[in-house]
Amino acid sequence: MPLQAVMIVVDNSESARNGDYQPSRIEAQSDAVNIMFDSITQSNPESSVGLMSMGGKGPEVLTTLTTERGKLLDGLYRTKKKISGSSHLATGIQIASLALKHRQNKSQRQRIIVFVCSPVADDEKKLVSLAKKMKKLNIDIDFVLFGDLDDDDVQKKLEAFNNAVKTNENSHLVVIPPSGKLLSDQLITTPILLGEGAAGGAGGMAEGGGDFGDFDFDPSADPELALALRMSMDEENARQAKQAKEEADAANKTSLEDIQEEGENQPLLNERGEPSGSGSSGEKKDNKKDDNDKMDTS
Repeated sequence: MPLQAVMIVVDNSESARNGDYQPSRIEAQSDAVNIMFDSITQSNPESSVGLMSMGGKGPEVLTTLTTERGKLLDGLYRTKKKISGSSHLATGIQIASLALKHRQNKSQRQRIIVFVCSPVADDEKKLVSLAKKMKKLNIDIDFVLFGDLDDDDVQKKLEAFNNAVKTNENSHLVVIPPSGKLLSDQLITTPILLGEGAAGGAGGMAEGGGDFGDFDFDPSADPELALALRMSMDEENARQAKQAKEEADAANKTSLEDIQEEGENQPLLNERGEPSGSGSSGEKKDNKKDDNDKMDTS
């Protein structure tokens, strides 16, 4: 994964109490956020992760961008006590973009990952307009739509947002229906964590056959191994890029050392032990004597 600044938005609306994901949707999100933090920070130690919620009375920034797991866990603990109301998707994304704007390292790629498990009140036109704004700001938006939702309009709205915001397949919509698997295990096999090499199946789910170099296997069969291989490949690519840069810098330094300035090879002292240069001290004395003679004559 590239150097990133990622804001993760969890859905702590009343729907997060639902138990279709054991023990509840909010606990499933908490587990998934931990996996995401590991994937992002281990693939690039300089990447940072922030956390916010979009339920209750309104969106709230729980943890600003950080590389410390403890701060993220504290934010997750606090949001579990604030499950109420409905989700505020559009406002949450806008606040997350403002949090990314204040990142310390401006070379970090901006990204927002939003968990959605409740109805979306914002109309599609408003969401598409927001998506175009995020696209202009070069912010990638990923959606994780999970849970058994009766409202099909939610997925349609998110698909419209995704189509408007994505550039070069950098933004994703992953739909995860209830099953016996953990939410975090299913996320491991999606492009959100595996990157662009992951193969997308129906509804945005990865079905296997991702880009794992010489390793040909189904990532859904062993999600943890798939994530480990992906992170190992990212680390190797980063190491090779660093090595190539160091070799290029060394070559440039060598070429600069070969360039000699005018007079660089001239010895500091001449054969009489006098400083070499534009003229010897004896010549300077003779010139000075001639000047004195001229003054006396006049």
